[in-house]
Amino acid sequence: MSSWKFDLTPELRQKALPVRLAVFDVDGILTSGQLLFLPDGQEVKQFNTLDGLGIKLLQQAGIETAIITGRRSPQVELRAKSLGITYLEQGREDKLTALQELWQRSGHSAESTAYIGDDWPDLSAIRAVSFGATVPNGHPLVIEHADWCSSRTGGSGAGREFCELILEAQGKLRAIQESYL
Repeated sequence: MSSWKFDLTPELRQKALPVRLAVFDVDGILTSGQLLFLPDGQEVKQFNTLDGLGIKLLQQAGIETAIITGRRSPQVELRAKSLGITYLEQGREDKLTALQELWQRSGHSAESTAYIGDDWPDLSAIRAVSFGATVPNGHPLVIEHADWCSSRTGGSGAGREFCELILEAQGKLRAIQESYL
């Protein structure tokens, strides 16, 4: 059955196996990272439906989802609500602190968390979790410290690839795919 082409090494599988919480940055991960403003100053964000289904697939598999983003946006709130994302933290440049607060509220821990981000504010969170991921157009320092880098860029299905890698590592992807056949 066709899927993304993962280089799922035994080490990477071990890092993704205990994941029960998947955390996403927004700009540069769930969007291309470009900031678009209308003449009236309103911000516009474009999300990819591939990522949305990936998030729903994680949820179907019993993995909770969260967004931690440095910016505040009503579009992100709408997207999170439409996808049933459990935890939403906006206006948080202090990603690791936000993540630690989320762990306290949720009962999750570093060992049960995956995080995907693309720039310096994400770096401490990526390094703190069991499975830290990024995108090929992320900052080189982030790529250097991440456990895994998607083949797709932010806003172009990188989030979905991240989701499917977690599901594949946990042995859940094939059954989910078969439910669509």
